[in-house]
Amino acid sequence: MTSILADSSKSMRTDRNTYVGNRFVHVKNPHLDSMDEDILYHLDLGTKTHNLPAMFGDVKFVCVGGSPNRMKAFALFIHKELDLEGNEEAIQDICAGSDRYCMFKTGAVLSISHGMGIPSISIMLHELIKLLYHAKCCDVTIIRIGTSGGIGIEPGSVVITDTAVDSFFKPQFEQIILDTVVTRSTELDKELAQELFNCSKEIPGFPTLIGHTMCTYDFYEGQGRLDGALCSFSNEKKLDYLQRAYEAGIRNIEMESTVFAAMCGLCGLRAAVVCVTLLNRLECDQINLPHEVLLEYQQRPQHLISIFIKKHLGQHRLK
Repeated sequence: MTSILADSSKSMRTDRNTYVGNRFVHVKNPHLDSMDEDILYHLDLGTKTHNLPAMFGDVKFVCVGGSPNRMKAFALFIHKELDLEGNEEAIQDICAGSDRYCMFKTGAVLSISHGMGIPSISIMLHELIKLLYHAKCCDVTIIRIGTSGGIGIEPGSVVITDTAVDSFFKPQFEQIILDTVVTRSTELDKELAQELFNCSKEIPGFPTLIGHTMCTYDFYEGQGRLDGALCSFSNEKKLDYLQRAYEAGIRNIEMESTVFAAMCGLCGLRAAVVCVTLLNRLECDQINLPHEVLLEYQQRPQHLISIFIKKHLGQHRLK
C-alpha cells in the first residue's frame, strides 16, 4: 500500500478563494454528471423524486450533531430564536423514510444528525454535500455541534476547534481508498473560529476557548480509557499520552472532526467544530454528571451558534 498526500492545504485555500463572495457548494466527482438520477439513499431523498432547489436552495447554515433528539431540539430552539412563522409541530423530520439520520429545516437553517464516529458522519456528509450541490446552495456555513472529552480544562467548557488532528497529533485525515492510503488536510476556517469565539463573549456563565481537537476511531482504547471491555495499557501510559496531547495544543477529544474538516474543505464549505466537554480526561474516564447538568452542558454550543446565526441574519441584539 502506498501513501499519498491527496489534497494539500494550499490547493484547499485556492478553492476557497475562488468561491469567496459567491461560494457554491461543489463536488469533486466527475461521475455524477453522467448519472440520470442521484439517490441520496440514507437521507430518503433523490434528484428525481424531490425538487431539491425548491426545498433547500435557501439554506445558508447547516448544523450537524450526533444525536437525533439533540438535533431536533436544536431545530426547535433555533426556530424560536429566529422568531420564524409557523408552530413547532410543522417542523418534521425530512428523512423520516430512513432510520439512519434525521433532518429538520427551519428557515435558512438545516439541522441534521450524523450518528457516532467517522464512518457514520462520512456517509451523511457525502449525501448532505451532494444535496446542497444539487440544490444550488451558496455561501453555506456548516458547523458540527456536539460533546467531547476535555483535556486539562473544566467540564462544561466549550471548545472551538482551530485544527482537527489525528491520534498522532497530526492535522490530517487518512482513508483507505481501494488499495491506497489517501491523506487529506484537516484545515478549518480560522476566521470562522475567531468569529464564533467573539460571539461567545456575549454569553456569561461558561468558558469558551479555541484549541486543537483530536479525533479518534474509538471511544475506549482509542481515547486512552481504562474502563472498556479491553485495555492494553497502564494508567501511567494513558496519562503520559494525554499530557503530551495537552502540550501539543489539544483541548478535547471526539470522533468526527477530521473527516468533517477534510470533506467540508474540499467541497467549498466554510466549516467549524464547536463541542462542549463533559469531563476532564486527566482526572477520570467515566461521565458521571447528573442528567440535568449534562443537558445544560449540551445546550451551550446551541446558544453560541444561535448568536452567530442571528448576527449573520441581522437579528441579534446586544443584551
